[in-house]
Amino acid sequence: MTVDPISGVSQHPVLGRSRLVVAVILIITLTVILIERLYFLQIVEHVRYRALSIENRFDLLPVPPVRGMIYDRHGEVLAENHAVYELEVVPEQVRDMAALMTWATQSLSLSERDRKKFNKRLRGRASFERILLKSGLSEEQAARFAVNQYRFPGVALRGRLRRSYPLGHVTAHVVGYVGRISDKDLDAKERSRYRGVAHIGKLGIESYYEGNLLGRIGYEQVETNAHGRVVRTLAREPAISGNHLHLTLDARLQKVVRNELVGHRGAAVVLEPHTGEILAFVSMPDYDPNLFAKGIDQVRYTALQQDPNKPLLNRALYGRYAPGSTLKPILALAGLEHTIDPRRRVKCPGFFALKEGGRVYRCWRKQGHGAVNFKEALEQSCDTYFYQLGLRLGISGISEALTTFGFGKQTGIDLASEPDGLIPTAPWKQRRYGTPWYPGDTLNASIGQGYVLSTPLQLAAATAALANRGRLVRPHLLRGVEDPETGEIRRPAEQVTEVQLGDPSQYERVIEGMIAVMHGSHGTARRAGQRLSYRIAAKTGTSQLVSLPQAGETAKDTPDHLKDHALFIAFAPAERPQVALALIIENGGSGGKIAAPIARRILDYYFVERLRRADLKESRYVRG
Repeated sequence: MTVDPISGVSQHPVLGRSRLVVAVILIITLTVILIERLYFLQIVEHVRYRALSIENRFDLLPVPPVRGMIYDRHGEVLAENHAVYELEVVPEQVRDMAALMTWATQSLSLSERDRKKFNKRLRGRASFERILLKSGLSEEQAARFAVNQYRFPGVALRGRLRRSYPLGHVTAHVVGYVGRISDKDLDAKERSRYRGVAHIGKLGIESYYEGNLLGRIGYEQVETNAHGRVVRTLAREPAISGNHLHLTLDARLQKVVRNELVGHRGAAVVLEPHTGEILAFVSMPDYDPNLFAKGIDQVRYTALQQDPNKPLLNRALYGRYAPGSTLKPILALAGLEHTIDPRRRVKCPGFFALKEGGRVYRCWRKQGHGAVNFKEALEQSCDTYFYQLGLRLGISGISEALTTFGFGKQTGIDLASEPDGLIPTAPWKQRRYGTPWYPGDTLNASIGQGYVLSTPLQLAAATAALANRGRLVRPHLLRGVEDPETGEIRRPAEQVTEVQLGDPSQYERVIEGMIAVMHGSHGTARRAGQRLSYRIAAKTGTSQLVSLPQAGETAKDTPDHLKDHALFIAFAPAERPQVALALIIENGGSGGKIAAPIARRILDYYFVERLRRADLKESRYVRG
């Protein structure tokens, strides 16, 4: 043992050597572990980590496809894509963000809403990524920025495609619109198909045929640096545009029908009976779908939602109304099938009672129609006649007849969430209300009142079936799907159901009564049928929202929102039908006074004015 001359502490030579040995062994051990780890990473896992390194350097960026166009049957554009200008900012390249925001506010009308959205994106995105500052710049604003672009490095003007609806309000309820994709939208979709896509069909044709319109995304293979910034594009797989859709709609007829309904709440459906192709599909009031495609603000959206006239409601598809007397032609057919004698006359004193002194069920004509036969009952829409017919059929017979013609179930139209309507039965009432079916319920159902509910589309489809003498064709809006690359158009298959009668000639008896509605001396729509150059088979209807007063009582003034709905169905020409229609005017009053003249003007356009214009164009072409 030795003593350190400076510290005076004794030192043991063996202990010093031991510490040195331990230190050397520790260093050697750590060196071996390091070499082993380097060997593992560089040799054993070389392939894996090289692949990961390449993945960090190369990336696949989605290239969104161009959405397919939508046309009417004559090639008029109903939905298209047009270029819009947008300002994008790369924050790390902007020298003075405050100066940029001030200039954009003063020169480009940058709103407070735009500023808030930009700041939100700014906080949530990397500084080297492009961030949208303002979209929808006008050409003047775009030109103004282009002149000043040198002052703002890191800010770029870029073109984008935005969905646009040239006819706006006219086709809102049928074409629908696109909107920003939400997580809820993607939950029901294949997410990989929507990489890089910002919009999706929300309503109408845009939603129902989303799969056809969307197209297929492409990809760009790019090289990035360590910060994830794109250095160069290495390869590109182009996107495939969506298919173009050709609809059955006639845009010119659609405009005419809409113009006739302006100022009313209601709906109209016009279609070709033999094909089921819908020519016009109108719901009023309506809205501008371009507001949604651009990105509607909360103030406007709330105003539309809270509007008491419900412009967002597609009444032609979703509206459910008591069809009133428009059901009488079908119930008349059922009566003929049950062997009623069309020559037998029924006395109508203006009311009907199940028993003497019992409740009175009134006819719409207080003084009554006198003694009427089958044809006259249809012509004059005699409720008393159909009360007695309804009792003979019973609710089971009424329900069977209406269901056979498509009431109470979906028509199968190519629009989402079509309702069923309602055709009541005794078991249905027991389940729904826990009460039995009464004879009075049958009387109400026999004139299209009570629990019976139908949509305008169902009424139009059933009217077309009458025009076809029992051939029920599925109504549809798609006429063809066009491949944008080849131009080939695929047409959908027709779906037909035959309504079989024991005696097919009974259709002619019913149609004769419907012709008398317009052209007979006592027809409920005879005023609308004056001076016609073609014959119309029709039926008026008035749907009551409040009960008629009993005999001896006086009806009080009815508020507007409780006034009767006016309905009308028709097809023309009666002998060889080319079009069928159903029309409802909410709270319009009498179907013969309000709805029939509107329908007459629509049909006049189709059979007179439209053809006259076509002849005029042809003559001008011939003259050169």
